[in-house]
Amino acid sequence: MSDSNKNVVYAALFGNLAIACAKFVAAYITNSSAMLSEAVHSVVDTLNEILLLYGLKKSQQPANYLHPFGYGRELYFWAFIVALLVFALGSVVSIYQGVQHIRHPEEMVSPLVNYVVLIFAILCEGTSWFVALKSFKKTKGKMGYFEAFRHSKDPTTFTVLFEDSAALIGLFIALMGIFLAHELNVPVLDGVASVLIGVVLAISALLLARETKGLLLGETADPQLRQNVLNVAQEDFAVYSANGVLTEQIGAHQVIASLSLEFKDHLTTDEIEACVNRIEAKIKSIHPEIVALFVKPQTKQIWLERMKGRLE
Repeated sequence: MSDSNKNVVYAALFGNLAIACAKFVAAYITNSSAMLSEAVHSVVDTLNEILLLYGLKKSQQPANYLHPFGYGRELYFWAFIVALLVFALGSVVSIYQGVQHIRHPEEMVSPLVNYVVLIFAILCEGTSWFVALKSFKKTKGKMGYFEAFRHSKDPTTFTVLFEDSAALIGLFIALMGIFLAHELNVPVLDGVASVLIGVVLAISALLLARETKGLLLGETADPQLRQNVLNVAQEDFAVYSANGVLTEQIGAHQVIASLSLEFKDHLTTDEIEACVNRIEAKIKSIHPEIVALFVKPQTKQIWLERMKGRLE
């Protein structure tokens, strides 16, 4: 578990916990539907950070007889649960609360309390968002933000970044809805703001669920890792042809690789074994995240035929 990932989650956790308490107090005092939706949103986000920390811890368990490749997918599982919670608790509750307020509008009391709490929440969420963005920038390299989100194998940072982005958008919607409801004396607008917050959460949850589902089911590893594996194998003097490699990401920093090689003729069994050991040692020195490397001796023609069958 990297310190930067833990810092991102802890920053979001403590920020959301403080914000949730303030929002519930403000919602109780002012009868604001948008503020109540925001309070529920912060509670969901707090629970999400706890689940992410739990997933991070579980994913670091060492491999054993029942799980020979480790527990890396624990993080993907809990990240997927986080996406479902954002949708089920955050989005659905916000939309329901907003609809109820539209049907039965209540006059807002002491709106100044809402403004103070919302500004406090924006500052806290903004700080958490900045920490998550800074960490995400370190990992994205030259890729664009959305491209990096699609290719990321570690859901911790981008989940918090998405949550905080949705939270900031929701806060500004709540601020605008409360302001207009008070200034125009139209309480229904407070409920409309709550519904819009729910829509923002639903979109965020669907994007998170789509990405974490792919990771949970198993995605190929980074293309550069695959190319490095082939390059190392091809450079060995006992290898005639490095035909190809299949990889699967089974954790944020855990990969399984299956390598197809055609060895040079007239090699003994001991020489082939020594070749495999050399290749494995060199590859793991470059990519320690490869927890298992399987080597299959076969000709390039057979490899291409098998791969053609997979793609058809």
